[in-house]
Amino acid sequence: MTPKSVRDKVVAITGGARGIGFATAKALTELGAKVAIGDIDETALKESAAVLGLTAYSKLDVTDTASFEAFLNTVEQALGPIDVLVNNAGIMPVGRLIDEPEHVTRRIIDINAFGVIIGSKLAAQRMVPRGSGHVINVASLAGEIYTPGLASYCASKYAVVGFTDAARVEHRGTGVDFSLMMPSFVNTELTAGTHGIRGIKSAQPEDIAAGIIRLIGKPTARVRVTRLAGALAATQKFIPRGLAEAMTRAFGGESVFLDDVDADKRAAYEQRARHN
Repeated sequence: MTPKSVRDKVVAITGGARGIGFATAKALTELGAKVAIGDIDETALKESAAVLGLTAYSKLDVTDTASFEAFLNTVEQALGPIDVLVNNAGIMPVGRLIDEPEHVTRRIIDINAFGVIIGSKLAAQRMVPRGSGHVINVASLAGEIYTPGLASYCASKYAVVGFTDAARVEHRGTGVDFSLMMPSFVNTELTAGTHGIRGIKSAQPEDIAAGIIRLIGKPTARVRVTRLAGALAATQKFIPRGLAEAMTRAFGGESVFLDDVDADKRAAYEQRARHN
């Protein structure tokens, strides 16, 4: 993929102040794209926009339709019609289901799933009349496999996968593409206090950004990053359930978000994600 593939494209990124969103905005800016970021954290948003030299950014609550509409308006007024929307915003509180407060469950679903649906719909309403556009929804390999300690998170990401695939087929022939970015374990604040899957190298935010850039250059249904983790996730669909779950246990997947969590190292993220 060459820089020419994204140069001058208008790209809006949600959850752009940190992690994958920030890395994606940085990579795209360096390739000559016109980038705008939105984030619920106004302080971090302004700091990140300054670091990246962005002039288009806006506080964004992805669960609020009016806020999302205002963000897209800001982007188009500053940069022009949106070519690509990257629905990246998401949260991942961890722990046992029975210990998860109802407001946290609702927050996970509202941000991770409902926010993606809102953004996709609003973007498509702008793109379809123009006959061009691309919506990239950042899901997770947790949208294809299930992981103890992430029950509600898995539910939200399974929803994103099903939604995006259906929207992709529905918009076939309109000029508007829908794609899934499926990250594995990524070294961001989202995974603070956890150690990843035994024997499998974790991804960096820049790896996911590179995958998103590949999708912009050549839209496809989905991209899994890393390739090894993605291959293992895809393989589990074709082997007996008992064997698949035994493999998960062997790699430490059944305890990584439960008994193996360093609560102290994770405390700051959990507090922000749970909105306490």
